[in-house]
Amino acid sequence: MRRKKRSKETLTDIKNTHEVRVRFNDCDPLNIVWHGIYVTYFEEGRESFGRSHEISYLDVKENGYVTPIVNFNCDHKLPLQYGDVATIETVYVDSPAAKMIFRYNVYNQNKELVCVGETTQVFLDMDKNMSLSIPEFFLNWKRKVGLL
Repeated sequence: MRRKKRSKETLTDIKNTHEVRVRFNDCDPLNIVWHGIYVTYFEEGRESFGRSHEISYLDVKENGYVTPIVNFNCDHKLPLQYGDVATIETVYVDSPAAKMIFRYNVYNQNKELVCVGETTQVFLDMDKNMSLSIPEFFLNWKRKVGLL
């Protein structure tokens, strides 16, 4: 597995792409996507990633955990407009800590990079206690995709 080093985290080649059409209600009065909508696009990308790599929110929940976002960042490059078709590339970033990190690249229909972002999620058990060690089911997933 090819990996790119980022401090303690490692950008992997475990990824997914998902297309979204920019809706009217995603736009501001200037007819461009309002900046707050990008978190929704990242969420759509992450859900698609989870379904395709068998680590969806439902898979996590079945194993007794939830994974709230504790950090989110977004760097805008170009605007999207109503009617555009955007491609969200979601890439898993491996970490030795008990967390899930995803990197997002959003492209317009011309394959131009529109936005780059990242989210960090932690593991909470069903009593809302944060896990300080990586849950066994997630270690098994990492083994399955070739990270361990």
